[in-house]
Amino acid sequence: MHEADAVPAAGAAPGLWSRLLRSPSAVAGGVLVILAIAAALGAGALYPGDPRDMVGTPTQWPGTNLAFPLGTDMLGRDMAAALMHGARQSLAIGFCATALALVVGIAVGVVCGYFGGALDDTLMRFTEIFLTMPTLLFTIALVIILGPSQASIALALGLTSWPQIARLVRAEAMRAKQYDYVSAAVTMGMGHGRIICGHILPNSLAPVMVAASELIASVILAEAALSFLGLGDNDSMSWGSMVGAGRQVLRTAWYMTAEPGLAIFLTVMAFTLLGNGLNDVLNPKARNR
Repeated sequence: MHEADAVPAAGAAPGLWSRLLRSPSAVAGGVLVILAIAAALGAGALYPGDPRDMVGTPTQWPGTNLAFPLGTDMLGRDMAAALMHGARQSLAIGFCATALALVVGIAVGVVCGYFGGALDDTLMRFTEIFLTMPTLLFTIALVIILGPSQASIALALGLTSWPQIARLVRAEAMRAKQYDYVSAAVTMGMGHGRIICGHILPNSLAPVMVAASELIASVILAEAALSFLGLGDNDSMSWGSMVGAGRQVLRTAWYMTAEPGLAIFLTVMAFTLLGNGLNDVLNPKARNR
């Protein structure tokens, strides 16, 4: 029966956690995500000053001065402080943009999948308009119009990321509304809101969790690209802007590019691995292998 395909109840949470802990991808990704979040949260305590302050001799290589373990850049700024404060910007924009994309995408997707008909056709045509636009160019245009800032970048990236979530939720909602207990709820006269919140959404969110993790990785990478192009928030330290600034001394001080580049790589890889682990655990076919 359809009920067998439903998402496990809250009592199955311990089993879900045990499966996550047995997934190498989920564990590796989770550890890296925790480290990235810890760096962002601890930046203010470990480096309370402005990371853009010139605090030492320029271009000190990593390991040559214990006061600056990761070296200094061409202006004498502490690379370690810049990297930790840069984690704040990347993660803040990543989480905020993903949250916006989830809110819009889930709302559009569940309405389309549950109600169908002309409303579904209209909203899906609107969604396809966003899908046909070049994402990066659309994001750049929005950031230029709104002005570079953390809020405008998160808004632009969120507004260009929701269509994928909407299509995914729509497909899951169309599947979930075929469950027998949903038909029974309709027969009993239960309101649409109660059916959506009580039955459709809980059975549609498992793949969204996987997509959200991968979307955060994409947003962090896009934010780094915008900052690299000079469209980042000038009032905050950013990994992308650090990579862009390091191009000037790439041959003589390549660590200035390598360190923020490695931070971007590890953070994006962390959320990608976490998404892969979630997919292995939440995907019934993967679970039954």
